[in-house]
Amino acid sequence: MVFTIIAALLILAGLVFFFGAAVGLLRFPDFYARMHAAGKGDTLSSLLVIAGFAVYQIGGVHDLSHDWPLLLVVLKLLAIVVFIYLTSPTSTSALADAGWEDGIDPIIEPGRENHLEDDLRPPQP
Repeated sequence: MVFTIIAALLILAGLVFFFGAAVGLLRFPDFYARMHAAGKGDTLSSLLVIAGFAVYQIGGVHDLSHDWPLLLVVLKLLAIVVFIYLTSPTSTSALADAGWEDGIDPIIEPGRENHLEDDLRPPQP
């Protein structure tokens, strides 16, 4: 019962972050802000939902001699969590870099300084 409640809370929190990422994709002004919302929201929400599934599976373990396949499911879910944790930020960064190489400029508010141009300008002799 306790594991089921914890699992439901984790899954619900993951769905809230999925919704937040979707709102960020629709509301943010440029490619880079949208990539940030998608990358961060997708990673955290996926981890929360899969952790909720793992906690729910652990709640079904009563006797290790008969329920060891459930533990294998939990180990596989944890392996998926590690894989997502490593690959999702990397792929988001690669997509943002590809957008920069393709010439997509960030939207900068009027009156704010563009520090990115300073970093990319060739050094003066």
